[in-house]
Amino acid sequence: MPNRDRYHDVVRRALEKDGWTITDDPLRMRWGKKDMYVDLAAEKLLVAAKGEQQIAVEIKTFGGPSSVADAQKSLGQYFIYLSVIKRVEPNRKLYLAIHEEIYDEFFTEPLGEILLSDYQVPLLVFDPDQEVIVQWID
Repeated sequence: MPNRDRYHDVVRRALEKDGWTITDDPLRMRWGKKDMYVDLAAEKLLVAAKGEQQIAVEIKTFGGPSSVADAQKSLGQYFIYLSVIKRVEPNRKLYLAIHEEIYDEFFTEPLGEILLSDYQVPLLVFDPDQEVIVQWID
């Protein structure tokens, strides 16, 4: 079992406040002989669409000395998980959860903007103090 991220419980509570039901903590995926664990999986009933939306959330702290190195590691892990989730749970959308300060300091700068634009990484931006989701970026 992997170590939990520093903000794991914060993101879980933020999702629950937003009306999501946590279905897996963590979501275990297997491809070949490799096990992978996405931090959280959740679902939400969509009354208007008469169905449910399923997501998986990988939480990243970006706590290292280099935000570029943190982005390399985080996005590398994200894309490995994305390749597998598309095949084992194709109806589930994968999000990268980041602290709002990381979003403001890295993903609104030119490098972060081109990464989001070129690779279309969905983000869940959260406020750890209020334990709320402040922005969904698809």
